[in-house]
Amino acid sequence: MELKWLLCVTLLALGTLAVQAQDMDDENDGDDVVDIEDDLDDGIEDVEESKPETSTPPPTPKVTYRPPVPTGEVYFAESFDKGTLDGWILSRAKKDDTDDEIAKYDGKWEVQDMKDTKLPGDKGLVLVTRAKHHAISAKLSKPFVFDTKPLIVQYEVNFQNGIECGGAYVKLLSKTPELNLDQFHDKTPYTIMFGPDKCGEDYKLHFIFRHKNPKTGKYEEKHAKRPDADLKTYFTDKKTHLYTLVLNPDNSFEILVDQTVVNSGNLLNDMSPPVNPPREIEDPNDQKPEDWDERPKIPDPDAVKPDDWDEDAPAKIADENAVKPEGWLDDEPEYVADPDAEKPEDWDEDMDGEWEAPQIANPKCEAAPGCGTWQRPMIDNPNYKGKWKPPMIDNVNYQGIWKPRKIPNPDFFEDLEPFRMTPFTAVGLELWSMTSDIFFDNFIICTERAVADDWANDGWGLKKAADGAAEPGVVGQMMAAAEERPWLWVVYILTVALPVFLVVLFCCSGKKQPSAAEYKKTDAPQPDVMDEEKEEEKDKGDKEEEEEEGEANEEKLGSDTDLGSASQEEEEEEEEEDEDRKPASEEEETVNRSPRNRKPRKD
Repeated sequence: MELKWLLCVTLLALGTLAVQAQDMDDENDGDDVVDIEDDLDDGIEDVEESKPETSTPPPTPKVTYRPPVPTGEVYFAESFDKGTLDGWILSRAKKDDTDDEIAKYDGKWEVQDMKDTKLPGDKGLVLVTRAKHHAISAKLSKPFVFDTKPLIVQYEVNFQNGIECGGAYVKLLSKTPELNLDQFHDKTPYTIMFGPDKCGEDYKLHFIFRHKNPKTGKYEEKHAKRPDADLKTYFTDKKTHLYTLVLNPDNSFEILVDQTVVNSGNLLNDMSPPVNPPREIEDPNDQKPEDWDERPKIPDPDAVKPDDWDEDAPAKIADENAVKPEGWLDDEPEYVADPDAEKPEDWDEDMDGEWEAPQIANPKCEAAPGCGTWQRPMIDNPNYKGKWKPPMIDNVNYQGIWKPRKIPNPDFFEDLEPFRMTPFTAVGLELWSMTSDIFFDNFIICTERAVADDWANDGWGLKKAADGAAEPGVVGQMMAAAEERPWLWVVYILTVALPVFLVVLFCCSGKKQPSAAEYKKTDAPQPDVMDEEKEEEKDKGDKEEEEEEGEANEEKLGSDTDLGSASQEEEEEEEEEDEDRKPASEEEETVNRSPRNRKPRKD
């Protein structure tokens, strides 16, 4: 047992040395070389000897980038791999109701490689400036009309510098005669707005569509319910994420991030405000009757205040049992003028009044229980009852909470196909951001899910594969960390060896039961001898009982014939012979069973 504890203490000591080495390494992060040999001594040397020779890590698999190509019919597809903004129109509009200094859409857009890209040649659209209005748009190959085919909108976003406050959503600009992309601004009519947006700690993934009221012709924004998924990671991990909106002719929709559904629903049931107004509304002209009683409880009119109820009794009274503490200084005030204070030189009594020294705590009161006039402490008044109020009872005239009556909604309509939205003819980005270098890439608008998936695999999928290939595995990361901090080898060995050693030590070295041959030759009874003694005592008791029964039978049959007496004696002799043979046979059997040689028992 002492050996076990000694080994455990040794392993813990090595672990402590490793932790101390880590602390020294943290304090010397700025040094080019970290010397920890004095802390780990032979431990590090042993580890260094056991380490394999430093080998060059295998080369990172290279992912070759090729611009994605649509595999089917598309309304819009843009990968920016030409390195230009051909086909895109920068807005020159000014925002209404805004100071002239920031009203212009003068934010810069450029086509650039992504920072720290693992795919040379993969370019994207970058929002370069911060704290400015940005607007850029491009025409579709043909207007998208909502009829019998789904709508799929997909693109990539990377917040390369994180995001403080700003959006990265797209707008699908409605087909109208007034549409002028050169004057694209925040009030330009759009059909759908989709994409991420964040300000403060509010992380959003917008899906908004503008629905046309069939009765009035006015448009109203309908917002999809907020997704249950946690969106924070998509804004903070500085990785490229794929955003997809799928809108089906049966009014169902799906919102995906990185090809995983994060929100879904139906245009008729999961939008706010609802697409269709209620059939009935409350009558705005209805008024509550004057005699309508909404009180579920009322004071009991028959209750009477008890005669002994004293409403004037105070809630607190002086404690008559209290005694003034000894040493209380009645003649000393709690605060006195500061004797060290001096009147300021610029004090003008005509303007400032008579100068008085500031008050400080009386130093004489510090060692005393108190100063000033002593007063008894206040305690709760046991006779206090407060103002009497009659108990509350059920109101027999209660009519419930009044509500105005319902009337048919004059503005009611029922649109069972909200999917049939206003056609759109352009895609645009109209954004304000407090963070620069937001990266956009691989826009596609189509009607076939397979086409969008192929486009995603050739674009976003390559980025993901390249990032994965460039990142070392867990073992590689551990090896790289150990190269920088050699003391980590001790930690690794302890982490693996300590649990295995403890399991082997405590599970495979349990106590063994000593065999019978290992008992010393002493007078102390052994387990099998004790069993023999118990059997002998049991047999002896049985024999005594049989002898007593035989004697009783002899007295009872004493008057019988000589033949009966003789036969009785013969039976007794036979029984005695049987009893004599029984212990002998048992002894032989016990001796044969015993693992040790025993001395023969003396009768």
